[in-house]
Amino acid sequence: MSMTLVQAVFLGVTYWLAIGNLPFVGLWSLQRPLVCGLVTGIILGDPVQGAVIGGTINLVYLGFMSAGGSMPADMGLAGILGTAYAIVGGLDAETALALAVPIGILGTIVWYARMTVDSVFVHMADQYIEKGEYHKIWRANVLFPQMFAFVITVIPCTLAAYFGATYIEGFLSLLSGRVLTVFQIIGGLMPALGIGITLMYIFKGESKVFFFLGFILAVYSGLGLMTLGVIALIVAIIYVQVTESKAPVLAEEDD
Repeated sequence: MSMTLVQAVFLGVTYWLAIGNLPFVGLWSLQRPLVCGLVTGIILGDPVQGAVIGGTINLVYLGFMSAGGSMPADMGLAGILGTAYAIVGGLDAETALALAVPIGILGTIVWYARMTVDSVFVHMADQYIEKGEYHKIWRANVLFPQMFAFVITVIPCTLAAYFGATYIEGFLSLLSGRVLTVFQIIGGLMPALGIGITLMYIFKGESKVFFFLGFILAVYSGLGLMTLGVIALIVAIIYVQVTESKAPVLAEEDD
């Protein structure tokens, strides 16, 4: 399968929407590899394969956290390019995952470049305020940052998708069977790493019991995901209400 330049441009725009912090899209939706993998599959004409590969890549980022503006990995770029390379090159999900992880780490360059340059726009907004030109603040707050984000996301992602996907199949054909097996083994271990990171955050305080309770319900109850989600929400609400009601009593006992 080959990729057209128009498809590569659409992938670049998808990447911009994924990290552009626009309303209703971005960090909590399109940036997730499962979602952007599906969108990539739609653009390339294979949405099912896109969702499967994107979901596999998403396993690595189950415990993803971005605290204080830091970005340990760019899962949006990993999901888009990893899925694109897999579909065009005919790769399996494990091999695509092994390619996507270093791509995600490389994508942090885009994030930190954006955060650095955006600080200039903050001072620009301060100047508008000092001059009393309040109607121009939106330029520093929205227009200029999004223009810069568009340039540093669409162009690199388009070039990487178009030229990278063109040569990925030929590159892999040059690899020996052992080297390709190594890529597959690495890809198979990546989900375990993501699950392990997630468990590090789950196994704290009183949350351990809920993990095992959820596991037992999911395996033995035979209920669907929607029903399990509603049960989990109800349990969470009850738990918060009970702990909040006990907090004043404990405070009085300490006094």
